[in-house]
Amino acid sequence: MADLGSSSEDASVDSKSEESSEDSKLDFSEDEETLVIRMFNLVGERWSIIAGRIPGRTAEEIEKYWTSRYSTTQ
Repeated sequence: MADLGSSSEDASVDSKSEESSEDSKLDFSEDEETLVIRMFNLVGERWSIIAGRIPGRTAEEIEKYWTSRYSTTQ
């Protein structure tokens, strides 16, 4: 029953950690970045195919990374 009082604190801590983990997910290793570039040159903006080659990455993460890093639109 004591856990009920701390659950609201846990929820706020969890939401903060989710925000910081979302930012860190955009930190791609050099190998991942190289693979994304090579795959993009092969298949274009087919993010799900690229994500299938990188364990632990989603198509949305890769697309967001690509557009934030390589988008030519200003």
